[in-house]
Amino acid sequence: MILYPNMLLQSVTEITEQLLRKNKINALILDVDNTLINIEQKISEEVKIWVKKMKENGIKLYILSNTNDKEKVGKVSNTLDIPYVNLAKKPFKKGFLKVQNLLQEKPENIAAVGDQIFTDVIGGNRCNMFTILVEPIQKKEYWYTAWKRPIENLIKNRFKKKQENKGEV
Repeated sequence: MILYPNMLLQSVTEITEQLLRKNKINALILDVDNTLINIEQKISEEVKIWVKKMKENGIKLYILSNTNDKEKVGKVSNTLDIPYVNLAKKPFKKGFLKVQNLLQEKPENIAAVGDQIFTDVIGGNRCNMFTILVEPIQKKEYWYTAWKRPIENLIKNRFKKKQENKGEV
Protein backbone atom coordinates (compact mmCIF):
# COMPACT_ATOMS: atom_id res chain seq x y z
CA MET A 1 0.00 0.00 0.00
CA ILE A 2 1.34 3.44 -0.94
CA LEU A 3 0.61 4.77 2.59
CA TYR A 4 2.76 2.18 4.33
CA PRO A 5 6.51 2.53 4.74
CA ASN A 6 8.82 -0.43 4.29
CA MET A 7 10.05 0.19 7.82
CA LEU A 8 9.04 2.16 10.91
CA LEU A 9 11.75 3.30 13.35
CA GLN A 10 11.97 5.67 16.33
CA SER A 11 14.74 7.83 14.88
CA VAL A 12 17.15 8.17 11.96
CA THR A 13 19.87 7.10 14.37
CA GLU A 14 18.36 3.58 14.39
CA ILE A 15 19.27 3.22 10.72
CA THR A 16 22.46 1.19 10.60
CA GLU A 17 24.84 0.24 7.83
CA GLN A 18 23.86 -3.41 8.36
CA LEU A 19 20.16 -2.62 7.97
CA LEU A 20 20.88 -0.70 4.78
CA ARG A 21 23.18 -3.35 3.29
CA LYS A 22 20.62 -6.08 4.09
CA ASN A 23 18.07 -4.11 2.02
CA LYS A 24 20.59 -3.22 -0.75
CA ILE A 25 20.41 0.50 0.11
CA ASN A 26 23.38 2.68 -0.95
CA ALA A 27 21.86 6.12 -0.41
CA LEU A 28 19.42 7.98 1.83
CA ILE A 29 17.16 10.86 0.91
CA LEU A 30 16.55 12.66 4.20
CA ASP A 31 13.80 15.00 5.34
CA VAL A 32 14.80 17.91 7.60
CA ASP A 33 12.01 19.12 9.89
CA ASN A 34 11.36 16.76 12.81
CA THR A 35 13.60 14.15 11.16
CA LEU A 36 17.07 15.72 11.40
CA ILE A 37 16.19 18.86 13.39
CA ASN A 38 13.58 19.78 15.98
CA ILE A 39 11.18 22.71 15.71
CA GLU A 40 13.81 25.00 17.29
CA GLN A 41 16.11 23.97 14.40
CA LYS A 42 18.59 22.17 16.67
CA ILE A 43 20.59 19.16 15.50
CA SER A 44 21.35 16.63 18.23
CA GLU A 45 24.84 15.25 18.77
CA GLU A 46 23.41 11.78 18.10
CA VAL A 47 22.30 12.85 14.62
CA LYS A 48 25.71 14.43 13.92
CA ILE A 49 27.48 11.21 14.97
CA TRP A 50 25.04 9.10 12.93
CA VAL A 51 25.64 11.19 9.79
CA LYS A 52 29.40 10.83 10.24
CA LYS A 53 29.05 7.02 10.58
CA MET A 54 26.87 6.77 7.50
CA LYS A 55 29.41 8.69 5.44
CA GLU A 56 32.31 6.61 6.82
CA ASN A 57 30.43 3.49 5.71
CA GLY A 58 30.01 4.83 2.18
CA ILE A 59 26.31 5.64 2.41
CA LYS A 60 25.40 8.59 0.20
CA LEU A 61 23.21 11.23 1.86
CA TYR A 62 21.04 13.93 0.35
CA ILE A 63 18.50 16.26 1.97
CA LEU A 64 15.13 16.74 0.27
CA SER A 65 12.91 19.28 1.99
CA ASN A 66 9.61 20.95 1.27
CA THR A 67 10.69 24.06 3.14
CA ASN A 68 10.88 27.42 1.42
CA ASP A 69 13.28 28.55 4.16
CA LYS A 70 16.52 28.16 2.24
CA GLU A 71 18.53 29.61 5.14
CA LYS A 72 17.23 26.91 7.51
CA VAL A 73 17.90 23.95 5.23
CA GLY A 74 21.20 25.51 4.15
CA LYS A 75 22.33 25.70 7.76
CA VAL A 76 21.50 22.01 8.29
CA SER A 77 23.23 21.16 5.02
CA ASN A 78 26.37 23.07 6.01
CA THR A 79 26.46 21.69 9.56
CA LEU A 80 26.10 18.08 8.42
CA ASP A 81 27.93 18.54 5.10
CA ILE A 82 25.05 17.05 3.12
CA PRO A 83 23.85 18.57 -0.17
CA TYR A 84 20.19 19.54 -0.40
CA VAL A 85 17.21 20.39 -2.55
CA ASN A 86 14.51 22.56 -1.01
CA LEU A 87 11.01 23.45 -2.26
CA ALA A 88 10.68 19.76 -3.16
CA LYS A 89 6.86 19.65 -3.22
CA LYS A 90 6.79 16.16 -1.73
CA PRO A 91 4.96 13.81 -2.35
CA PHE A 92 5.31 14.75 -6.02
CA LYS A 93 7.96 12.70 -7.79
CA LYS A 94 10.03 15.53 -9.26
CA GLY A 95 12.21 16.23 -6.19
CA PHE A 96 12.81 12.55 -5.47
CA LEU A 97 13.75 11.86 -9.09
CA LYS A 98 16.06 14.88 -9.18
CA VAL A 99 17.92 13.65 -6.10
CA GLN A 100 17.97 10.08 -7.46
CA ASN A 101 19.67 11.43 -10.58
CA LEU A 102 22.17 13.44 -8.51
CA LEU A 103 22.94 10.36 -6.39
CA GLN A 104 23.33 8.23 -9.54
CA GLU A 105 21.53 5.30 -7.93
CA LYS A 106 18.62 3.08 -8.96
CA PRO A 107 15.42 3.74 -6.97
CA GLU A 108 15.56 0.32 -5.31
CA ASN A 109 18.97 1.25 -3.87
CA ILE A 110 17.68 4.47 -2.25
CA ALA A 111 15.73 4.86 0.99
CA ALA A 112 13.52 7.90 1.49
CA VAL A 113 13.55 8.77 5.20
CA GLY A 114 11.21 11.13 6.99
CA ASP A 115 8.62 11.64 9.71
CA GLN A 116 5.54 12.13 7.52
CA ILE A 117 3.48 9.59 5.63
CA PHE A 118 1.81 12.12 3.33
CA THR A 119 5.07 13.60 2.06
CA ASP A 120 8.09 11.34 2.64
CA VAL A 121 6.52 7.88 2.49
CA ILE A 122 4.06 8.47 -0.33
CA GLY A 123 6.69 10.31 -2.39
CA GLY A 124 9.31 7.61 -1.89
CA ASN A 125 6.83 4.82 -2.59
CA ARG A 126 5.65 6.53 -5.77
CA CYS A 127 9.27 6.50 -6.97
CA ASN A 128 9.77 2.82 -6.05
CA MET A 129 12.23 3.66 -3.29
CA PHE A 130 12.56 1.90 0.04
CA THR A 131 10.75 4.05 2.62
CA ILE A 132 11.62 4.49 6.28
CA LEU A 133 9.18 6.36 8.48
CA VAL A 134 10.67 7.73 11.70
CA GLU A 135 8.83 9.12 14.68
CA PRO A 136 8.91 12.93 14.86
CA ILE A 137 11.72 14.28 17.05
CA GLN A 138 9.23 16.45 18.96
CA LYS A 139 5.51 16.47 19.64
CA LYS A 140 5.47 20.24 19.05
CA GLU A 141 4.77 20.85 15.37
CA TYR A 142 4.10 23.47 12.77
CA TRP A 143 0.35 23.97 12.23
CA TYR A 144 0.50 22.67 8.65
CA THR A 145 1.85 19.33 9.90
CA ALA A 146 -0.06 18.97 13.18
CA TRP A 147 -3.49 18.53 11.60
CA LYS A 148 -2.30 15.44 9.66
CA ARG A 149 -0.80 13.60 12.64
CA PRO A 150 -4.02 11.93 13.90
CA ILE A 151 -4.59 10.45 10.43
CA GLU A 152 -0.95 9.37 10.18
CA ASN A 153 -1.18 7.76 13.62
CA LEU A 154 -4.15 5.64 12.47
CA ILE A 155 -2.16 4.51 9.43
CA LYS A 156 0.91 3.77 11.59
CA ASN A 157 -1.18 1.69 14.00
CA ARG A 158 -2.63 -0.34 11.11
CA PHE A 159 0.88 -0.84 9.72
CA LYS A 160 2.13 -2.04 13.13
CA LYS A 161 -0.77 -4.50 13.43
CA LYS A 162 -0.07 -5.81 9.95
CA GLN A 163 3.61 -6.32 10.86
CA GLU A 164 2.66 -8.06 14.13
CA ASN A 165 0.33 -10.40 12.24
CA LYS A 166 3.17 -11.25 9.86
CA GLY A 167 5.47 -11.81 12.85
CA GLU A 168 7.82 -9.00 11.81
CA VAL A 169 7.67 -6.87 14.96
